[in-house]
Amino acid sequence: MKQSEVEKLSVAELQEEIAKAKQSYTDLKMAHAITPLDNPAQLRTVRRTNARLATELTKRELQ
Repeated sequence: MKQSEVEKLSVAELQEEIAKAKQSYTDLKMAHAITPLDNPAQLRTVRRTNARLATELTKRELQ
């Protein structure tokens, strides 16, 4: 998810997307521990997306 897409989301949507991203990251980590992923860069992508969402949410809370 790009930063421009993140900025368009509402606070409720941000919280929902954060929950999805955390779950997705956990699932990918578990799958990677059992059998290596075809594309391990997915872990980095999901982790960074989660960080983008959390940063935007924090930014909005501080305003």
